[in-house]
Amino acid sequence: MEKWIPGIGTVKNINDFKQLEASEGGPFIAGKDGVKEILGTKDGKTEFAVYEDKTLCYVKSLMGYPAIYPMTEPVFEGPAKALLMDLDGTSVRSEQFWMWIIEKTIQRLMGDTGFSLADEDEPFVSGHSVSEHLQYCITKYCPDQKVEEARTFYYEIVEDEMQKIMKGQGKKGAFVPSPGLKDFLLELKEKKIKIGLVTSGLYNKAIPEIVSAFDVMGMGDPFEFYDSIITAGTAFRQGQAGTLSELAMKPHPWLYAETARVGLGILPEEKTRIIGMEDSSAGVLSLRLAGFSVIGIGGGNIEKAGVSGLCLKEYDNLCDALPLITGR
Repeated sequence: MEKWIPGIGTVKNINDFKQLEASEGGPFIAGKDGVKEILGTKDGKTEFAVYEDKTLCYVKSLMGYPAIYPMTEPVFEGPAKALLMDLDGTSVRSEQFWMWIIEKTIQRLMGDTGFSLADEDEPFVSGHSVSEHLQYCITKYCPDQKVEEARTFYYEIVEDEMQKIMKGQGKKGAFVPSPGLKDFLLELKEKKIKIGLVTSGLYNKAIPEIVSAFDVMGMGDPFEFYDSIITAGTAFRQGQAGTLSELAMKPHPWLYAETARVGLGILPEEKTRIIGMEDSSAGVLSLRLAGFSVIGIGGGNIEKAGVSGLCLKEYDNLCDALPLITGR
């Protein structure tokens, strides 16, 4: 059933959201203080408090730092001046690899090499921060363990696997360019559309991905190709500086907001000429909270998480979205 929601826009199927009488952990109660209804996503990560003239988004946090943002209904006026593009799952098919890393981390944490994630875990171990993924698994599978120890194991495993991959060893097919990525990117360049690459991944794991993909495609140095590349920075470990990446990344708006305003130098009043591309629920919400329209790409967890209603359009293949982006 189609329904218009202030700040969100027209949702083709309102049943994609769960109707809640009260916010699960948040401050909202339906029918009180101006709240008409509360809508929750299928994955339970996000809630929307709908008022007569606005909608507030409550982003939950397994790390104990939730946030509330106003929703703004975006308007896209093509052709795009800039495309904000996700890395994992959208540009490079690597989500299965990173979920495998989470699985190996929990195996080590539990001392059980036979442990494996369940299918229903997918929306909770992809798209969000490493700490969110690990805390979810700890809460479900080994509540006596601590996320701090899990992070230590995670980074040790990542460093080992990355070294193997850069030597041509390691897990096969870890980083594969998405189908049509080369043609897609080259047409954007031909149309002089700025391209910002945005990832919640830390620098030391994200950069080998795109370097590997560009090498496979014969496209040279990605740092020379992209107009801006924004990662979640570096991990916080003993003896080195860290960033706010674990608490401020997707689904929060800051990575995409920084890419557009700081990385590409695009002013807020030019938002109608910017569009984003994502395959994950966290990324879709991040773009929407930053005020940008979103193109959803199949293969991720958008449908499972129930956030299709936040996308302007959805496509299975990158090149299918070119007419919308370029206005051709």
